Amino acid sequence: MVGTPGGPSLLTVVCVNEKTQSQSTLRSEARIAHGALHRLRQDLFLDAFAFRPMPPLEDAKVLRWVPWLPERLRHWARWLPHLIVSGFSGLVFLATFTMGYDMGPVRGVLVGGFSLLVAAAPALTLFRPVGAYWLSLGTFLVSVMADAIMFDYPSAFSGTAYPTLLAVMTLVVLRTRPRLAVEMWLVTFGAGAVVMVVTRNGSGDLAPVMAFSAMVLISAAAVRAWREERRQVVETQTVTAEERSRRTLLEERATIARELHDVVAHHMSVIAIQAEAAPYRVENTPPELATSFATIRENAVAALTELRRILGVVRSEDPDAFMEADPEAPQPTLASLDSLLDSVRGAGLTVEAVIVGASRPLPQGVELSAYRIVQEALSNTLRHAPGADARVEISYVLGGLGLRIVNGAPSRLARPSPGAGHGVLGMRERVQMLGGEMTADHTEDGGFEVAAFIPVAPFETTAKGGAA
Repeated sequence: MVGTPGGPSLLTVVCVNEKTQSQSTLRSEARIAHGALHRLRQDLFLDAFAFRPMPPLEDAKVLRWVPWLPERLRHWARWLPHLIVSGFSGLVFLATFTMGYDMGPVRGVLVGGFSLLVAAAPALTLFRPVGAYWLSLGTFLVSVMADAIMFDYPSAFSGTAYPTLLAVMTLVVLRTRPRLAVEMWLVTFGAGAVVMVVTRNGSGDLAPVMAFSAMVLISAAAVRAWREERRQVVETQTVTAEERSRRTLLEERATIARELHDVVAHHMSVIAIQAEAAPYRVENTPPELATSFATIRENAVAALTELRRILGVVRSEDPDAFMEADPEAPQPTLASLDSLLDSVRGAGLTVEAVIVGASRPLPQGVELSAYRIVQEALSNTLRHAPGADARVEISYVLGGLGLRIVNGAPSRLARPSPGAGHGVLGMRERVQMLGGEMTADHTEDGGFEVAAFIPVAPFETTAKGGAA
């Protein structure tokens, strides 16, 4: 042995390490076994007969499975799985009872009661799936013991008991979770082996039956896992699409808020300047009038300050972001439409503009939104309909402004667009904000049409025209 004077030898250290590792391995295996038993208890024993009704099919699945069915019958088709399982239970009862109907009056009554128990298990999976498994397993074990006692009529009990048990286990796996396939398989063949040993029944065909049952249950578990994964993917995609739509909507509202700020800020600035200059245009201005103009100017300046602060909160996490970077560029209006059309024509889009009615000044918010709608619609045409012609119609009517932007079918495939795909959402948000209506849909010739109407009150047009 090699060791330090007064200390443990090397062999002692090695033995202690091996013993520690062995104990750690045993503890790990014990934890795994305890976890498996806990899951088995949770799945098969706790609330085994709890009421878990199977819901009817969704309308989308009904439409996908039986699209040829008349619309008035699709509501009842939602219960098609329940009908199939109930029909299967009826067939099981007839098959089981037919096998033993000639066994005599006494045994016939026993076979009838046994047939009801066997047939009840599949139907019970619609409401209490785990309880249905225990009922079916019980009838199977009874059939094994009956075969040992009533050996002269073995098929009357065992002919349908085990196939029904396998069908019930498959339905339970499809209704609950994949891991129940392994748990029910172990419990079933463990209990079956014990009963065979007690009754001294032959077990030569046990291994093939176990292998076949494992294949069936593994397939059912795979189908269940695939359905669960598909459902989660659909939910994730739905949540992602909703989140993307919400984020795009917030971004569009922030843009609209900034543009409206520019519109309102212009008028408030004019009010403040005119209120400040008004006392100097009148000789011998009364003090009361000068005080009123000063109050008007102060309120206008305060309104501008609050407007900029609110916009800063919308646009940035920093509440004072807009205070330091106030955009001075004027917002576009329908008067700038010619430059927009020249720009898209330079990008290769053939576009025609038609103005119906007498052009007149409109509120700046209406003009800005109309310009943005035309801009977005033409941008979508460039991205999604390459080679197509476009037409822009602007209608000045008595109650407001009508817009129609339509393009033909593309002449070549469009390249993948990096955009978020929510341009129509932004256009609709602008129109709804102004109390208008909008439609956007494909045309019969393969193109796309955006039509909007923005109401404008007569006094708004008059006021804008007078100011001009």
